Amino acid sequence: MDFEQWRPFPRRGSRARVLRRVLAGTAVAGAVLGGVLSLLPAGADRPPAPAPGPVARAANAVGTGVPVALPELAALIGQREARVRARPRDGVSWAVLGAAYVEQARRTAAPSYYPKAEDALLTSLKAGGKARLPALEGLAALANARGDFRTAKKWGGTAAAEAPKRWAAYPQLVEAYEGLGDYKAAGKAVDRLLDLRPGPAAMARAAGFYRDRGRREDAAAALSDAAAGARTRAERAAYLTRAGDLAWERGEPAEALRRYTAALGTDPDEHGALAGQGRTLTALSRTSEGLSAYRTALTKQPSPQYALELGELYEALGLPGAARVQYDLLRDRVRRESAAGVDDELVLGAFEADHGDARSAVRRLRAEWRRQPGIAVADALGWALHRAGDDAEAVKFAARATDAEHGGGVRSAQYAYHRGAIERALGLDGPARRHLAEALRVNPYFSPLHVPRARKALAALGDPPAEGLPEDGRSAGSRR
Repeated sequence: MDFEQWRPFPRRGSRARVLRRVLAGTAVAGAVLGGVLSLLPAGADRPPAPAPGPVARAANAVGTGVPVALPELAALIGQREARVRARPRDGVSWAVLGAAYVEQARRTAAPSYYPKAEDALLTSLKAGGKARLPALEGLAALANARGDFRTAKKWGGTAAAEAPKRWAAYPQLVEAYEGLGDYKAAGKAVDRLLDLRPGPAAMARAAGFYRDRGRREDAAAALSDAAAGARTRAERAAYLTRAGDLAWERGEPAEALRRYTAALGTDPDEHGALAGQGRTLTALSRTSEGLSAYRTALTKQPSPQYALELGELYEALGLPGAARVQYDLLRDRVRRESAAGVDDELVLGAFEADHGDARSAVRRLRAEWRRQPGIAVADALGWALHRAGDDAEAVKFAARATDAEHGGGVRSAQYAYHRGAIERALGLDGPARRHLAEALRVNPYFSPLHVPRARKALAALGDPPAEGLPEDGRSAGSRR
């Protein structure tokens, strides 16, 4: 089927119908939980159905990729750890425990949970029977969390093939296909997910795909409906944070800050919203507040990406010593995560390109491109090649990251800036002027380091030549 013929997210005229379907789903929330519990093996090893409450909500959420509150997640982990100690052959409890470990690692940036998740999920897979499908889906989620999209595709594809009408594998497949740059397959997986489970979690997952394809209106509508239909505070806060991210990418820091603040008011443990506040407050010239928000985010969720952002902010403020502290933190976090099986080559390559050894960045990112050729890797590799002095090859990857024909449909200020800077180095003044202007138009706050450089480069290029006059001064007739 041709991509453009796929059913898009319903436009505004039909959004009410989608919301009715979402709200109808709340009436069967108990049936969903019952479906999860029905996977438990019969006999003496079958645990009693959990009483409605935090543990039950968390058990229902972790197996389907729905955000869950951290206290409920901790309670679920404690209960299932006790369960598998008492009943080590309970494969379904091992699967739930493994999925909970994955979510805990994601939410807290604690990589030590990943090996524990892998052990639990493989134990569940070995048990077989009714534990097999949740184990496969959990292994796909684990691989995505580690940035290993090929493995996620394998586990998720196996689960979907064995139970094509079971929806839980499809969010993992969408993420895996996107990480591999296979947007045609990702679109089909989104379509299937929405057919099987047209609820808040599915719409939020679809929103990420729409964003990557440059369909911002669809992405914003999907996130708005997902937040409206969310069944828990943690779920609503996660979707508000993603809506804030989308507003930030559109260059709307005040709107993004409103979303992030609402997310934290809904769930104070939504740490991604703290980093979002750091970006937006800084863009709104509330720098001290922005620094405080970033530092709090790093305390609660010490992500290498947050450390890179804060380090670059310190550098832009003329505080190189403080920046080095964050860069050292980034390296330390990457070492810890790598030891736990996480693929951090993308963030490490981006860091090395701008702040370390550009040739090392090229080597890392070339290897990453061979493993999983997604758009983010294309952009990072192109920039690393530029920083290493190979602009002729760099522009090919920069074009791939920004060319919708090759999958680069996302409207990213960073990608446009990288391409414009590379084109300027090659003497391609017209394309460079166009892409640098696009970067500042998409989001004039996209980077505290690179925005001033983009403005300076654009000013140096000056106005375009008079209409009809070639920019290199040759006559139009001399061109081939």
